[in-house]
This record gives sequence, C-alpha cells and structure tokens, in this order.
Amino acid sequence: MDLLELIIEYHKDNERQGPGSEEATLKALGYLPYLNEKIKILDVGCGTGGQTITLAKNTGAQITAVDMFPQFLEMLMKKSKVNNLTNRIVAKEMLMESLTFKESSFDVIWSEGAIYNIGFEKGLSLWRKYLKDNGYIAVSEISWLTDTRPDEIVQYWVNAYPEIDTIENKLSVINKCGYTSVAHFVLDDKCWLDNYYQPILERSEAFMKKYDYTDEVKEFVEAGKIEADMYNRFKDYYSYVFYIAKKPVT
Repeated sequence: MDLLELIIEYHKDNERQGPGSEEATLKALGYLPYLNEKIKILDVGCGTGGQTITLAKNTGAQITAVDMFPQFLEMLMKKSKVNNLTNRIVAKEMLMESLTFKESSFDVIWSEGAIYNIGFEKGLSLWRKYLKDNGYIAVSEISWLTDTRPDEIVQYWVNAYPEIDTIENKLSVINKCGYTSVAHFVLDDKCWLDNYYQPILERSEAFMKKYDYTDEVKEFVEAGKIEADMYNRFKDYYSYVFYIAKKPVT
C-alpha cells in the first residue's frame, strides 16, 4: 500500500481527520452573522464531514464540501443522509489548490485542519477570489502559542510543517492576503486527545493486524503515536488556532 492509501484506510472511519470539535466549530460560527438559506458555504478539505454536518445543522445555508478523497466524501454523504441534510450538502471531489468554482461564488469559506496541505498563505490567497465581498473565511491552523519553546518540538514541527508560526505572524499573513481579522481562539485538549488521537490510537493494533504487521504499516502507525506523544509532552507550546476573517470591499 502506498502512503495515500494508508491515510485513507486509517482515517476514513473516523469522525475527524484532524483536531477539532463540535464546540469549536460552533464557537467559530458564532463570529459570523446568521447564515440563512440564501447563503453559500464552501467547506474545503472537508474529510468525512464532522464539521460539515455541524455547519448544516446550525445554519440554513447551502454547503459545498470538497475533498480529494472520494472515500471521505462517501462517508460524508452517508452522514448527510442519516441527518436528512442531502438537500443542503453537495460533495465534490476536487483538489484544494485547483478549485473550479466561479469567482465570488461563496459567502463563507470554511476549512478545519486542512489548509496546511497547501500552506496557510497559499490557501488564503488562492481561495480569496471565490469569496464575495464582505464574505467570511474561517480556518484552523497549527500555530505556536509561545515565543520560545524547546528545540525538540521546534525541530519536529518545522520538519513536519515549515509554515508553523506564532499567532501574531499568522494574523499578519491574514492581513497580507487581503482579509480583515475578526477573531481567533485556541483549540483545547479535547479537540486533540478525545476527538483525534484517542480514536485512531485505539484502532491502531487492529489496523496493523489487518495488514499483517508489514513494516510500512507499523512505521505509519508509529509516526502517529510519536505525534500524539509530542502533543502530550509539549501541548503548552502549540495547538490548532481557529482564525476568522472577512474579505473587505475593495
């Protein structure tokens, strides 16, 4: 199995493919005006749709959810059906750096734990044209919480995601990309441990067994365990931060 196949198999049955929670989604949503049935939301890198369902249940909006993995979209649409939301959620298989929508199509662009795939600045810059004037963008992005931190965690994350940076610097990027910052807040422990690491780590043994404990599968699972251990040891220094911003009329 190649790495992409492993990622899909390991994560497709999970509620979330990254740190987050219903509470965090709702808190971010609280910084936006009420979204009625005329409003269009684009959920970029939606995964299996944990946040998509929350958005649909708590707004009247029409939601277009995009992801590169059809297996994730299939899970999203199953959830959508169970919740009687198929009339308001459309799933599209698409790369987040190659969206094919018309400019100024959406009132809100949402992306939880996914923008890192193409980079924070690139994502904000690329997606801006799809947002209407006075539209909102809400994204969660891994960020440093302190100005100084231990070398071990710095090396780990700079290796994994070179764009990791302080909240202050992320806010500067938001402004540089042509948005006005509205609010930001840090995701709590529950978003990481209860909702992300615990479910996948609980499945890790069964996952390795399913694939006969091959070296590549063991290495893949071990990398996840190392990441979880890093969070447990160094969570005072970093987290995902939700950033909410507005596209001003130019």
